Amino acid sequence: MANGKVEICGVNTAKLPLLKPEEKEALFARIQAGDRSAREQYIEGNLRLVLSVIKRFSSSNENVDDLFQIGCVGLIKAIDNFDATLNVKFSTYAVPMIIGEIRRFLRDNSSLRVSRSLKDTAYKAIYAKETLTKQNIKEPTIEEIASEIGISKEDIVYALDAIQSPMSLYEPIFTDGGDTLYVMDQISDKKNKEEMWVEHLSLSDAMKRLNSKEQEIINLRFFEGKTQMEVAESIGISQAQVSRLEKNALRSMRGYLTP
Repeated sequence: MANGKVEICGVNTAKLPLLKPEEKEALFARIQAGDRSAREQYIEGNLRLVLSVIKRFSSSNENVDDLFQIGCVGLIKAIDNFDATLNVKFSTYAVPMIIGEIRRFLRDNSSLRVSRSLKDTAYKAIYAKETLTKQNIKEPTIEEIASEIGISKEDIVYALDAIQSPMSLYEPIFTDGGDTLYVMDQISDKKNKEEMWVEHLSLSDAMKRLNSKEQEIINLRFFEGKTQMEVAESIGISQAQVSRLEKNALRSMRGYLTP
């Protein structure tokens, strides 16, 4: 359990029920008919999902009881808005809702307040530093970074210093089309098994919606790292056909994965 805690918010997590697929389906039908007791059973039967999600936030130093309560809010929202006719697993739909609710809580309750302009400058500088390092195979100077992004070196030093102590993993970097990108989204952690589980869960469901040819192309292109020409030679079609099928498959997966 999170932080090794068995009881969270008065709930004995070691004794949480685990619903079978047919039980979930039956309960959800009752929920749609307005059965409040079925809703309570459905919530209780999915609390293990909340526990799985809050493990990824263990480094936030937030009280685990608070995270659990906020995660339950996300779970309830997912239950109230879930559309069973879309042929999507409830867990696939609920996990992003729970994560989003916790992230909003951490963002809104952060004790650190750095101006938006300072953070923008800092992130531009960090990105420029990484880009220049890759290009020149050496770490750039502040002067080089300043020249790259067109901001004075004094402003860059001030902005970087402002986000140093401490920098929250849940700080938003930017928002594009309503989807917020957080610092933690830019950090790879292969030891985070729950994150890998969530990604595997969503991608597996999305892949199942593709036909066999599209699945083969996506697997060769993005899991085996082959070029379109190599894929075309491997499965005996033209590169143009590979490109067209790949675009259709990605469009289908994106539509499925986007809430």
